[in-house]
This record gives sequence, structure tokens and C-alpha cells, in this order.
Amino acid sequence: MLDDLAIAQAARPQPLSDVAARIGIPAGAVMAYGRAKAKIDTARLHQVSTGHTGALILVTAMSPTPAGEGKTTTTIGLGDGLARLGKKTAICLREPSLGPCFGQKGGATGGGHAQVIPMDDINLHFTGDFHAITAAHNLLAAMVDNHLYWGNSLGIDPRKVVWRRVMDMNDRALRQIVTGLGGHGQALESGFDITVASEVMAIFCLARDLADLQTRLGAIIVAYRKDHSPVTCADLQADGAMTALLKEAFEPNLVQTLEGTPALIHGGPFANIAHGCNSVIATQTALAHADYVVTEAGFGADLGAEKFFNIKCRKAGLSPKAVVLVATIRSLKMNGGLAKADLAKADLDALRRGCTNLGQHLENLAGFGVPVVVAINHFSQDRAEEIAEVDAFVAAHGTRAILCRHWADGGAGTQELAEAVVALVGQSGGPFTPLYADGLPLKDKIETVARTIYRAGEVAFDKIALTKLARWQGAGFGDLPVCMAKTQYSFSTDPARLGAAQGHVVQVRDVRLCAGAGFVVALCGDIMTMPGLPRIPAAEAIGVTADGQIKGLF
Repeated sequence: MLDDLAIAQAARPQPLSDVAARIGIPAGAVMAYGRAKAKIDTARLHQVSTGHTGALILVTAMSPTPAGEGKTTTTIGLGDGLARLGKKTAICLREPSLGPCFGQKGGATGGGHAQVIPMDDINLHFTGDFHAITAAHNLLAAMVDNHLYWGNSLGIDPRKVVWRRVMDMNDRALRQIVTGLGGHGQALESGFDITVASEVMAIFCLARDLADLQTRLGAIIVAYRKDHSPVTCADLQADGAMTALLKEAFEPNLVQTLEGTPALIHGGPFANIAHGCNSVIATQTALAHADYVVTEAGFGADLGAEKFFNIKCRKAGLSPKAVVLVATIRSLKMNGGLAKADLAKADLDALRRGCTNLGQHLENLAGFGVPVVVAINHFSQDRAEEIAEVDAFVAAHGTRAILCRHWADGGAGTQELAEAVVALVGQSGGPFTPLYADGLPLKDKIETVARTIYRAGEVAFDKIALTKLARWQGAGFGDLPVCMAKTQYSFSTDPARLGAAQGHVVQVRDVRLCAGAGFVVALCGDIMTMPGLPRIPAAEAIGVTADGQIKGLF
């Protein structure tokens, strides 16, 4: 079979007005952005709002491994499968970051015959949303420095400037920097985060409309005075200009799958260092028009699903109807201790050991009150006895495991999964329940996630983290949810500790208050908010052919 990029480039996309019409979005609300992508004019949609609300389905996964799980591919395949059943379906995804595209992980548009297109555009600049977010973030950084330069009338303590800079690329050399050298301002210690870790990105993805966007931007805390009182973006009068930079980007992006299913791809926070979900405005737009909305949350269920439930659903008033937990035989065996080079070998013992990872995710998801089905993303070397082993394990946890062949067969390969999801949505079930109450103290919320979801035996807070949490609790921020930043590869903070880690120590080394986004970030273990490139970055294989086609992108 052709590789992913070749399949995507050979596709013949349908007119986006026809794609939008599949879920009742009028052509007048589709603003073409090139030949195969568009923005949706949400103002026009609000004028004809019907009050319709579709069923929200979350796709999440077991803990990720280098063997690959295919969560995005499964999300797309399920969307196509539901559309094949005649269901009015939309898919909601995050926009890919350039960091992983040129680094190690690759793009985020699916694979095989379960892809969104145009694959190369989406994985590169797309509609420029990330550039707008980067510009808005760095405008605020420039205005902080400028305010200090021109006299500091707000009384900012230069040692307590907390607003860093961002760029959408992996660049470890910029993690810690000093600005203002050479007499061009006050010398300050600062640094860069990747754009997807920006609070502006989080706000962009959680805001309900432009007015809410500006209000949240204005609430960003950029620095503190000597008495610890905060200085905000609104104090600097930067919120209006930032909103202007984000106005066009804030409209959801519309593309399509290889089979013509509408896909809204908008926003892109990482789930290991941010809240890992696409924008609320895209999700609400889809729910207002489609009967079934399939979305994903980044990395494993301990990160993406937990934050989807406790941050996005809590803040946006969403109530998901079903969860699909993606697993692969390969990743299960790797979680069971088998080396990546040996994953094609039969090893039922390793598979059984690795299933404990899947089981721990299933147990965690059960606590949120949303029905779950397991999707086994099929690889050609999977054996019948291995699939049967997973079937039996999942059945013992009270649900079903369904083999899916969407990579090879597109929506036709997820028919059974789509039927199962329709059945789950039709169940009355219990109400969706977040993990903790708003009123629980911030420190206790962090401990609740660490002990309940990560199965930690102890949560160790550095002194600086405890000091900040106590200050914020007293300042009225105690009702905010928490956003855990930790490695995606393990339930623990040790990326090498695979399987179902329990009884470990979660080290909270620092915390960040995102007052505009509306959550507190807990930095755990060695997690970095500015990743680095691998020894051999994917960028070395990417280029352009003589006829102008992108090559090497995956």
C-alpha cells in the first residue's frame, strides 16, 4: 500500500460547501481558505441556531509507546464508520504542532485510509492559527518589557515577571535565556515554551466567543509586585490587540476525511504539558449541527481523558456520551516488557503483562460514569490468539474489545465499532461525573489526580510549589481545576516505568497559575515545556520534489 502522504496527495477532495452541508452548515458560513480548507463563520451560524445538541464521543488511548497506538487514526476511522451508517457525523481534532512534525512524533492527521486532508497543509502552516497564537503571546511579552523600559508605572517587580515567550518549534537552547542585554532594556531571566504550552493557546481552546476570549486574555497574570499582588494583561492594556490578532484564527477550521466526513480541526494544546483538547468553539459548532461528534484528547487516558473530563467538560458544560479506548497488540506487548525490535514475535506472557496498563485505564475511566468500549487498532502481524487474549481481558472488565481495520479499509473497517458506539450512546447510564469538586483545595486536587488516576503512593511537593498553592488558594483561585504536566509514557513520572505503575512517588517541582485559561498547572518530574529535537530529527527527511510536492512528511 502507498504511504500516508502518497494516499493523501492522491485524494480528490469534495467541495467543502458540500462537506459542510452534510451536517447542515450553510454554504454562506463556509469561508474558503485555499482549495481544500476553510474557516467557519460562526456569527452566521448563531443567527440560525436551532438548539440542536449531538452526542459527544471521546476517543482516548492506553499509555503511548514508540510502537504507536493510532488514536487520531481511530478517531477519523470511527467518524467515517458512523457516516457509513448514515449518521450525521462530525470529527473534532487538534491542529498539529510543527515541533513534533519536524522532531520525532510526526504529524497528526491519521494514517492509511483513515486520514484528514490536505495532510501536508494541516501538518505544516494550515490556516496560520498557531502563528497568530504565537504572535499574540509574544506581543504581550514585548509589552511587559516595554512597560519596564518606560518607567514601570504599575510597580512590577522585575524579579517576578512570569510571562515567558513561545515558538512553535522544539528548541532546547531557548528553555532558559536572559533578555535585555546590550543596554536594550532591563536584563531579565526568562525562557521559551513551545506554543502549544502557551496560556494563550489554552484560552483560545476554552473561550466560548470573542468577548470571552478577550476577558480571559485580560485575566492573564504576567508578573507580580513586591507585595505579591498580580499584574495582568488587562493592566497593560494588551488584551484588545491580542484579540485582534486572534480574531480570524478563532473561527474553526473545516476540512474533510478521505471519505468526505466533515472535520473541524482547531487549536492544539499538548496533553502532557497543557490540557490536550481541541477548541470548545469547534466542539460546540459540531454539536450544534451533527448528531454524533467524535473527538480525541491527547496521549493516554491518564492525561488526555482526565483533562478532557476535569477541565474541558467542566468549563464548557459538556456531557460526553461514550468513550473509545484505543489499544494495539504491539503497544500492549511493549508495556509488558518486550523490546520494540521484538514486537512482531508471539509472546502471550508479555501481552498479558501489558494488559495491566489497559486495565488500569479502564478502571480509571469507569469512575467518570461514561460507558467505554475498547478499539483494537489492527496491525498485519497481530495473531488471532493475541486478539482473543485481549478480548477476554477486556470482557473481564465489563466491556467489549472490537478489532478495527480502518488503516487498511477506512470507514468500512470500523463498522462494528461504530455500531457499538451508537448502542452506548443509546444507553441511559449514569451521569457524567468529574473526578473532584470545584471546592476541593488545589493541593488536594493534585493529590487526588496523582493517587486516583496515576495510582501514586505519595505526592511530594517542592517548597516553592506549596508556597504558590497556598498563596493562590488564599487569593481566590482555589476553585480552579488542575492541569497535570508529566511524562505521557507512564502512569508514573518515570518514562521508563511502563505497564501499570502503582505506589510510586509523584514529584511536583513547581506550579503555574493560568488565571485566564482557568486552571493551575502542576509540573511533575522532569517534564519540559519546551521539548528538544531527537538525535536524528524528522526534518532531515522532509523536502519538496521537482514538481512542488511535499515529501518525507508523516
